Amino acid sequence: MNDDLIKSSFEYCENIARSHYENFPVASKIIPQNKRKYIYTIYAFARQADDYADEPGFGNANERLQLIDEWNRKLEDCFNSKTDEPIFLALSETVKDCRIHIKPLENLLKAFRQDVLKNRYESFTEVLSYCENSANPVGHLVLMVFGCEDDALFSYSDKICTALQLTNFWQDIKIDLSKNRIYLPNEDMSEFEYSEKELFEHIYNENFIKLMRFEVEKTDKLFVEGEKLLGLINDHAVLRSLSGEIKLIINGGRLILKKIKAINYDVFNKRPVITGMDKIKLFAASRF
Repeated sequence: MNDDLIKSSFEYCENIARSHYENFPVASKIIPQNKRKYIYTIYAFARQADDYADEPGFGNANERLQLIDEWNRKLEDCFNSKTDEPIFLALSETVKDCRIHIKPLENLLKAFRQDVLKNRYESFTEVLSYCENSANPVGHLVLMVFGCEDDALFSYSDKICTALQLTNFWQDIKIDLSKNRIYLPNEDMSEFEYSEKELFEHIYNENFIKLMRFEVEKTDKLFVEGEKLLGLINDHAVLRSLSGEIKLIINGGRLILKKIKAINYDVFNKRPVITGMDKIKLFAASRF
């Protein structure tokens, strides 16, 4: 395949990654430069499918599902070296260079289909099941980029990725409500006597504060458990260069949780964001 075409395909994916604001880093400069293009490519693949599920302009539910199904077919073609689209050209090279498996990529698409079809969750277990497809595959893919297929490392990576996904849910409650989507488990809302009607009316009261404190504390515990990944990584020479990025992600996620706590859980009126100064401090802390 033409080297210039491959190069431009990777650049196309990088532009997608850099053009979207994220509270959490996408292949920061801590990651070795020769690996970043692969992370950008995985992000671009997921970003486009996520847009099909979420963003305006892609039609009704059936039309969105058709677009995701077509994306899945293009993914299968990519694994059979049948593609001419920039994202999939870059992904095809990523698959070959890093020995990426198709399953985690397909699992991401399952989550995007679920976003179209499901907008309420009865239990925290249901939410965690969603995270198994929406978040955890990303950690597996990043580890694969670094040549790792260790189940023990995958299990701790899952805790970090799930915690990161939950953190996004709690900071974006207001945004998700505008899409008629609720990730707060119904059983937890019932436990704290806070109703869906109150949620849509943005009622900020003591029950909501208690509910949010409960969710944030559970999420923070997952980050703490996931930190054990850092100790295991030190036993893998190839993975040591990933240690800083993992610290950055964990610290960034926990900072968002602290910011939610600092506003006394009033996510209706203020969305916690990581500022430029925060990023400098996080980056510095991740190097040590």
